[in-house]
Amino acid sequence: MSEKLLITIWRDQVAPRFDLTSEVLVATVDSTGEPLHSKTVVLPTVSAEDLCHMILTEGINTVICGGIEEEYFEYLSWKKVKVIDSVIGPYLQALELARVGKLEPGAILREEASQG
Repeated sequence: MSEKLLITIWRDQVAPRFDLTSEVLVATVDSTGEPLHSKTVVLPTVSAEDLCHMILTEGINTVICGGIEEEYFEYLSWKKVKVIDSVIGPYLQALELARVGKLEPGAILREEASQG
């Protein structure tokens, strides 16, 4: 059984606000967390309502974002979408942690120092 994750992104970071997101990463992982497919989507409008609609029509299981208004958090939770909010840091690092079930709400991720 695969899982679809959506991460709100801004440049190389998790977007700070759900309602101002203009770009997302959609990733599909298998039951062991191995990535199967990912794509970046530039949204036609900046709208929390449109983003919620996309999340539901794409069959997203988990949303990873920065700040999100209570209204949208509650709506997505009611629709059985897991929301991991208040995440700060590089979105690829957030994806890696989410794949293995180690990303928690409120996580502050730091750029990993390159091994040179």
